Amino acid sequence: MKNNLVYYLLITLSIIVNSCSEGFKEEYLKINIVLAEVTAITTPTTDTTPDYTFSSTESGTITYGGSCSSSTTSAISGNNTITLNTLSVGPYADCTITVSKTMTTNKSETTLSGSLTITSFTVSSSDNTTTLSAPDNLSASGANNTITLTWNSVSGATSYTLYWDNVSGIDNSDTAITSITNDNYTHSSLDNGSIYYYKVAAVNSSGTGTLSSVASAILASNIQVSKTFNDHTYALTSTTINWNDAKTAATALGGYLTIINTKAENDWLTAIFRQPYGTSWHGANDIASPNTWVWDNGTTSGDSGLTDNLSSNATWADGTIKWKNGEPNHSGGSCGYIWTWAGLWDDVACTASRYAIIEFDL
Repeated sequence: MKNNLVYYLLITLSIIVNSCSEGFKEEYLKINIVLAEVTAITTPTTDTTPDYTFSSTESGTITYGGSCSSSTTSAISGNNTITLNTLSVGPYADCTITVSKTMTTNKSETTLSGSLTITSFTVSSSDNTTTLSAPDNLSASGANNTITLTWNSVSGATSYTLYWDNVSGIDNSDTAITSITNDNYTHSSLDNGSIYYYKVAAVNSSGTGTLSSVASAILASNIQVSKTFNDHTYALTSTTINWNDAKTAATALGGYLTIINTKAENDWLTAIFRQPYGTSWHGANDIASPNTWVWDNGTTSGDSGLTDNLSSNATWADGTIKWKNGEPNHSGGSCGYIWTWAGLWDDVACTASRYAIIEFDL
């Protein structure tokens, strides 16, 4: 009887030990090693041996896959920072990390592992990180709720980003239109009664380059076209009006009847407004004192009187004349406008009707 009891106890103990061992094994089998990215590699980077940080829920042996490797082969439970072995210039999208460990029971051995794909990145040479230059000659032309923008292409650019707002002072914190692959863009479905300001930057794998100079265009029901030249915006009225109404319209829009400072500006205004649309008021007049010509918005200093010389014999810096021969010659108070196809000026009674060129400072 005593021997039977001992035998029974031994059998029971064996069952308990085996049960615990199997349970212990089952618990190990339930363990997964989980890896997660902590700090990605900056892209693009010129560092050919960049650091990378990941976390692991278990310690273990590190193995590497794809195009990356490292001399670090052991992971701890928690955050692990590794330094990748020297990389060549180019993109990396296939780099993987695996952490594994072997769990042993009295009857079996189980290998646990977890893997992670490193977020893709690009290694660039130092020559490729040079900031792209700003696009030149950004121009904005507005009409019919649409503004068309053009600029000079930048060598090495893969795309362009356009920044815009309804107030001046544009920078890269303003609304961005990205992934423009041409050197032009049409901004549509805009509101009348607003001025839109723009800057553009070239983009490549090294990042976003320097912002261009500003351009702007105005959209309004009484404006048929507007464009930017030399950091100023000019708009042409949609109908011919007398000079005083033109002045009122300019003030209401926040501008003034244009002051023409240079022959280049006069030639541009002639080509953009006078030639396609017709004769156009500018800001010169002798309303206050006949034969004493002034700009309606005041005088412009700093050019030795060149801009403010509005007499009948006034010339540009290159010696070419401003007024048509014999002009101005209208008696009494009169107003000036771009008359001829070549851009020469004439004066006429301010009650006459002309298109008006309105200028806005940026």
